[in-house]
Amino acid sequence: MKKILALLLALTMVFALAACGTKTAETSPSPVVSATTGIDASTVKIGVIFVHDENTGYDASHIEGIKKAAAAVGIDPDTQIVWKYNVAEDETCYDTATDLVEQGCTTIFSDSYGHQSYMLQAASENPDVTFVSMTGDNAALSKLPNLKNAFNDTYQSRYVSGVVAGMKLAELVAADKVPATSKNADGTIKIGYVGAYPYAEVVSGYTAFYLGVKSIVDNVAMSVSYTNSWYNPTAEAEAANALISDGCIIISQHADSTGAPSACEAALKSGTTVYCVGYNVDMLSVAPTSALTSAQNDWSVYYTYAFNCILKGETIATDWAEGYNEGAVMISALGASCAAGTADKVAEVIAALKDGTLNVFDTSKFTADGKPVTTYLAIDTNGDFTGDTGEAISNGIFSESTLRSAPYFGIRIDGITELNAK
Repeated sequence: MKKILALLLALTMVFALAACGTKTAETSPSPVVSATTGIDASTVKIGVIFVHDENTGYDASHIEGIKKAAAAVGIDPDTQIVWKYNVAEDETCYDTATDLVEQGCTTIFSDSYGHQSYMLQAASENPDVTFVSMTGDNAALSKLPNLKNAFNDTYQSRYVSGVVAGMKLAELVAADKVPATSKNADGTIKIGYVGAYPYAEVVSGYTAFYLGVKSIVDNVAMSVSYTNSWYNPTAEAEAANALISDGCIIISQHADSTGAPSACEAALKSGTTVYCVGYNVDMLSVAPTSALTSAQNDWSVYYTYAFNCILKGETIATDWAEGYNEGAVMISALGASCAAGTADKVAEVIAALKDGTLNVFDTSKFTADGKPVTTYLAIDTNGDFTGDTGEAISNGIFSESTLRSAPYFGIRIDGITELNAK
């Protein structure tokens, strides 16, 4: 999840993906004994480090994924997994990782981008322990064989959730229910997005969402308001309220609380036309009328893959990223306010993503500074955070999460305005 602009990645290493051959696991009763290594699942001990706890959507989805994966492969989550919650993105992470090593954990996962420099430090000091920095991007550069990165192709579910929003917007347009205050001077309809930080992970996600909306209703313009926090319910609600006050009629988010959906629900109940698309968790419990759906991750797909690698004595991939084809991403149940025909359209779009006939970042669908985007060097190697190697565009398609698992789509396309990027 977490992107901080502090670490580098070299293209020469991004293809060093020594990987366990099985990406999905078989469900077996405990104990599970590998036929090739004789490893008994009951002897495995795993550590997991979370930046927050089950009260945030992002961490809750990881917790749920780990428990589901453990059940699938026969690992006891209570006795064989050591859970560490609310671990800050500072030296606390290194201390926590070291403690987990001392407790006998041979594989340690952390779920936040800001943890990765401390995971790298711990990995360099403990070569016999595997460290997986989820959402990180420095495993290949580090050249440490025991440091790994993983991410889901969340941009795919972002796009699909944008299609859901676009269907609702089209319904509002057809019914002449888009207020004049929700239109810019050029006639484009205002939509909004609450983002955590102006990192590639967030930019990739909000761009995918915007393109999903635009695939249904072309004349839209989106404003992005940053909270500069992954989890701040108050700031997220305030950002959403500011966007609503500006006339945004659809609001999505890359933030971990229910702050934005709750604000949208309150505004809708007070008579303002606004609908929302959440992230990580189903928002219908807090926004039963305004919530349309949420972009979600099924982290159990990755954890099941990784746990099976552990049991088989095989190497976990240096970089791992999967999407709809492996069931790693999805959207939540459609809300009651969704437009008629949304479910059928969603099924059509997902099928096209799976068979490759639809590419989220088709460069014919957007411009930047009024010009087509024909080249993009995706990998930063010198610390200035300007891509300087690794061509991401081929045959008119920007290929996300292929040069490395973490997102690197950092193009600011036309039609999207960042209000307060730092």
